[in-house]
Amino acid sequence: MSVYLRPDNLEEALDALRCRPLTVLAGGTDYFPGRVGRPLDDDLLDLTGIAALRGIADEGGYWRIGALTTWMDLVRADLPACFDGLKDAAREVGGVQIQNAGTLAGNLCNASPAADGAPNLAALEAEVELSAADGVRRLPVTDFLTGNRTTALESNEIVTAVLVPKLPGAAASAFLKLGARRYLVISIVMIGIVLVPDGGTVGNARIAVGACSPVTRRLPALEAALNGRPLDAALGEAVSAETVETVLTPIDDVRGSAGFRMDATLTMLRRGLSDMGRRIGAGA
Repeated sequence: MSVYLRPDNLEEALDALRCRPLTVLAGGTDYFPGRVGRPLDDDLLDLTGIAALRGIADEGGYWRIGALTTWMDLVRADLPACFDGLKDAAREVGGVQIQNAGTLAGNLCNASPAADGAPNLAALEAEVELSAADGVRRLPVTDFLTGNRTTALESNEIVTAVLVPKLPGAAASAFLKLGARRYLVISIVMIGIVLVPDGGTVGNARIAVGACSPVTRRLPALEAALNGRPLDAALGEAVSAETVETVLTPIDDVRGSAGFRMDATLTMLRRGLSDMGRRIGAGA
């Protein structure tokens, strides 16, 4: 390792990044395991000393999740029901030790197609705040993720927050994950669902699928088919191959074939939506 920097404020971090290329670390839960048995010869910028980047704040029209907010911070936070799916995803990220160190922002920057946080953040229509020494910009999560292990992050930028627009209090969410075993597993299929009720019907449906394309994908045709439908156990009947297959591009790999992934996605969507329709409808 040539250079190791651990500033205690954002301005110093951004100045350092402007001067030279650096590998930025938040939790480091992906970086360090990927280098076991190899010398750490990267120039590192460790953000963990910047206390201002950690925590969840109510900013009026949206929730601000600081870049150093850990999965366990999210799980323990007092947040509305639209975050329940994201919290369920947080509980699936490794073991407790990883959840105490790994961050939501780091999970997005890592940009794995199977990143557990991406589907629900996409369904929540979250934005990523990107800061550089010369200014700040925002991108939707779905635009920030550009491919397998690639993002729209520029070399002089740091992700400083994830911003989640507020939804009506009745909004509900869910996270569904299929893996080869129950815990500590890379996803075969992931689904994030957010439903905003309008009386006894679906007022606004948002569905995102991960691990079935290079990036998490929203399903606009399925969302349109769900809007206006009654919130009951029949909600899953809106799912058809046509509303899914034109969007997703699953691959064959050691965890499952493309065909299996597609079949599993359809089954999980039907079950997840039927369960949510039954649950929300019963409380309407």
